[in-house]
Amino acid sequence: MSNYTQSTNFATKDALSSGDPLKIVKGTEINTEFVNISTAIATKADLASPTFTGSPVLPTGTTGTTQSAGNNSTALATTAYTDAAITAVKQALYPVGSIYINAGVSTNPATLLGFGTWTAFGAGRVMVGLNASDALFDTLEETGGSKDAVLVQHNHTYSGTTSNHAGHQHAVDYPLDCTTNKQQFGVTTTSGFNTDTFCDTDGSSADVPLSQSAGSHDHTISGSTDNSGTSGTNLNLQPYITVAMWKRTA
Repeated sequence: MSNYTQSTNFATKDALSSGDPLKIVKGTEINTEFVNISTAIATKADLASPTFTGSPVLPTGTTGTTQSAGNNSTALATTAYTDAAITAVKQALYPVGSIYINAGVSTNPATLLGFGTWTAFGAGRVMVGLNASDALFDTLEETGGSKDAVLVQHNHTYSGTTSNHAGHQHAVDYPLDCTTNKQQFGVTTTSGFNTDTFCDTDGSSADVPLSQSAGSHDHTISGSTDNSGTSGTNLNLQPYITVAMWKRTA
């Protein structure tokens, strides 16, 4: 856009003496001024709904009309409009009840985001998803668990009795002749001594000596296992990382 520049100084002609040819206003001079004026006017923007080209620059302090919220036309936006639009987007991203998490600073989001009322949330706790089918997790902001639960070192004891075992014999793991067997079992005579049971009659491994039957009896067993686990607190924490959490309340 160009500004009008006057080509002829008409006022200086008044000071000239009569008869001076320069005192006369010529048609070409007037025509030149009209051309200059028309050119300047043609390159100026209209006051009503102007269409700009190139890279227009608004002067510092220019005041415009704030557009209505949600206006997506090509109308120029004021700082008031853009600030309101940005705030609306932020509030849509963080409605009341939302949780804001920051791993860099613990500054209140009201300062960082510029809107809302926020309170510190979930100090020393991790979050778990809502589960309507589990009574422990079926209500929002339901709490539970403890990092101070003691994991006690422990063992297990066992005992029991089996009864009414019929009389039976046990094989001796080496064959003995009759003489040795009688000495082994404290028998000094052959009376009451079953040579078929306790003697190796022919030197073969088939003649394995057997113990005497103990008759019907019971077996009892008892004892305990070795210790397992470690006594102490803070031993049942899941892997975690600390962040600042805030809940928007208004």
